[in-house]
Parts: sequence; C-alpha cells; structure tokens
Amino acid sequence: MPATNNNQLGTYLKDRRGKLDPTAFGFSLTRRRTPGLRREEVAQRANVSPTWYTWLEQGRGGAPSAEVLERIAGALMLTTVEREHLFLLALGRPPEVRYQAGEGISPRLQRVLDALAFSPAFVKTCTWDIVAWNRAASAVFDYGSLLPGQLNILRRIFLDPETRAAQLDWESVARLVVAVFRADATRAGAVKNIEALVDELCRQSPEFAAMWRDNDVRAHGEGIKSLKHPQAGLIAMEFSSFAVDGRPDLSMVVYNPATPTDYEKVRAIIEAGSEAVR
Repeated sequence: MPATNNNQLGTYLKDRRGKLDPTAFGFSLTRRRTPGLRREEVAQRANVSPTWYTWLEQGRGGAPSAEVLERIAGALMLTTVEREHLFLLALGRPPEVRYQAGEGISPRLQRVLDALAFSPAFVKTCTWDIVAWNRAASAVFDYGSLLPGQLNILRRIFLDPETRAAQLDWESVARLVVAVFRADATRAGAVKNIEALVDELCRQSPEFAAMWRDNDVRAHGEGIKSLKHPQAGLIAMEFSSFAVDGRPDLSMVVYNPATPTDYEKVRAIIEAGSEAVR
C-alpha cells in the first residue's frame, strides 16, 4: 500500500474480500486470477448491484447508507472491530451499538483487579451490576457478603440504608450515579435492558424517580469519594473509571486512597478482614 491512500475504504474492502475462501460460500475456484471473493460475489451476498459495489471500491458514487454497510459487513464476515472500522472509513462514525451482555470477565482482567492490593477496584456492567472485584473492594465496600441481587450499585444507593448512611453527601452521589447510569446504558445500546430495573427503582424510591425524570447525563471519569466507614471513620479516595476494550457492556472503577492517612485506614480494614478469615 502506498504511503498516501486517498481511497482507504476501497483498499480495505478489497483486502477483506481477498482474505475470504470462495468455497466456504459455495463459489467455484475455477478461472480465478486472484485469491478471495470477486466483487460480484460480494455484491451478491450483500444484495447490491455489482456495478454499485465496484464503484464503492473505486471511490465513486458517494457514501453508502448504514443499512448497506451492514449488509456488506455481513457479506464479508467482518468481526465487531472490523465492522466498526468499515463504518469509520465510510461514514466517519461508528455503527449503531448492538448491546450484548457478556458472562463475567476474563481471568486476565481478574488478575489486574487482584494486583491492586490496597486500591479497591471492581468491574460493573452498564446496568451497574458488580460482576468482579478485588479483596480491597470486598473489605471496604463489603461486596463479599452480598447476594447476587444485592450486587447492584443503584439498589444499594437508593434502597439500602447502610449504604446511604455511608455517603458523606448522599444526594450528590445519588445524582451522579443516576446521570452516569443513564449515559452508560444509552452508550451501550442497553436502553431496553434497563427498563425493568428503572421501573423497580421508581416504584421503591421516590428520590430515584425524581432524579430519573431530570434526564441528566454525566461521564463517570474521575473524582473524589468520601466514605464513612463503620470502623475506620471517614475515608477519602480518588476514583477513576476505565472502559474495558472489546466489552462495551463493562467498565472498571479503581479507588486510590487520597492521602497517606487514608491509605493506612484502607490497609487496616483489609488486614482486619484477613485476620477475621483466619
């Protein structure tokens, strides 16, 4: 490929079809001068005219519609990442999100959590269910003692009196959680998937219902969380939120003690929990 390429979309399409095995799609191998599918075969699979597809590869005829791009992505058997790349080249934007809830996390990601010995960290879904955490998070936030239905941050914030009492400024925390929750679900294409949880919280918490009606959206990003721990007292922690590459349904949140004093408090909580286990 030359250093400068004014037809990146055409080059990408040609490369992708060149890597496909014609026999896997029922096409004959006879009279082929180049590997992969022919243009007319891709057009047939995508249900578009061969002339139009040829023009697309040649950079003629303008931008295709999202619907046609979806058919071409299917015709070329593109992966999720390849499909996104196709849309970015053709339209300058990613495709519409397809929400797919995964099962848990990979062992490698769990090892990342476990390596953060004195930084409470967890992985949550876009519906704000906690699906993984480390020993520090179990000690500071008491995740290890909770049943699966209780491992939802919104239920804890709005329906659990102990969690509410632990917040230094409950209303600010609650408003942030609701606004980020709404943005997360929309970004992941999970608006339909959160309807049952939203209905449940609206019925059981007038405060949630009022905040939900505000339609606020915010990014989680980073900030300071002040927690009133029953044994250690007030603890300040800096938090940062990270996307999990390849899993748009997940994000990882890491809390770091804000000061040396806070670090000692977190360490004492973790060590006390270890002693209790022994």
